Amino acid sequence: MSTRVLVTGATGFIAGHVIVELLDHGYAVRGTVRDLADSGKRAHLVEYAARVGGDLDFVAADLNRDAGWAAAVAGCTQVLHVASPFPATPPDDESELIRTAVDGTLRVLTACADSPAVRRVVLTSSTAAIAHGHHDDAVRTEADWTVIERSPAYQRSKTLAERAAWEFADALPVARELDLVVVNPGMVLGPLLSPETSTSHEPVRRLLAGAVPGLPRVGWSVVDVRDLAVAHRLAMENPRAAGNRYICAGEHVWMRDMAELLAAEFGPRGFRIATRGLPDRLVRLVAVFDRGLRLTVPALGRVERVSADRARRELGWTMRPVRETVRDTADSLLRQRIVAPPRRASAPGGRAVSAAEA
Repeated sequence: MSTRVLVTGATGFIAGHVIVELLDHGYAVRGTVRDLADSGKRAHLVEYAARVGGDLDFVAADLNRDAGWAAAVAGCTQVLHVASPFPATPPDDESELIRTAVDGTLRVLTACADSPAVRRVVLTSSTAAIAHGHHDDAVRTEADWTVIERSPAYQRSKTLAERAAWEFADALPVARELDLVVVNPGMVLGPLLSPETSTSHEPVRRLLAGAVPGLPRVGWSVVDVRDLAVAHRLAMENPRAAGNRYICAGEHVWMRDMAELLAAEFGPRGFRIATRGLPDRLVRLVAVFDRGLRLTVPALGRVERVSADRARRELGWTMRPVRETVRDTADSLLRQRIVAPPRRASAPGGRAVSAAEA
């Protein structure tokens, strides 16, 4: 294909898999990075493109600056805006997080609207823009919006950025044919392509590393990053997708469910994975000292119920089993040496063996 697709935030977890998916389907791809001189973070993508004979290049563009975006979209007929801030701890300045998400989205859309070549933009939003701040546990669909007045900073940032995108698209002149499609993933897990982790990997990383003494009563609607990459491509290709949102997430999975999956898979290999729960009161107390745990406090006991029926029906999209996703996430954390294997494991009969033997 001669079509060139722009993917923003190319070195990010989701964007990397989207680039691989596009290259596998014959698209020429351009990725944005903040610093062209930092070639190490994109080396795995360059190597993959060379291996499959793909057409991949990179340009410098930053969500916080106007410069670079016109050049980034030049010659591209589709733009997948994947880049967005996802903090691992509560931000010191919530307004800065929101400003980057909203203004960055508008910078990309403005460049797309100014480019005569761009015909479709696929925006990566989140179920965080759909399922938070409600007073009931109803199943949420694309018709729902997060209640920003009752939601934490990250959820507000995703909601306001997506709303800004729809308002921008609605305000375009009729003569400017620019389709907007939004993909709303849940908690994104799956294998890493490089040693760069995402905030979403933290629960699995901490469980596998034995870094949690017990399990907070939190959970997520999970999606595999490989399936999410397919959803981006389908949303880009399908003419019927224009003007629609698509939830891409499965059933709610408690952290305890994840822990039990990991214990069954990795316990025989010597990993000691906590499977007992922690009282909410204790979690709140520990979160005072553990910034990484603070993001879980607003989600204690909360069940996220969302429906991906529209994506299945209109895009023909499918999801793999969550067990496979969690297992492959953990395997990649070990493969990338983000989590070290246990030094010693216990063999049947009590004999001490190496982790390699186990």
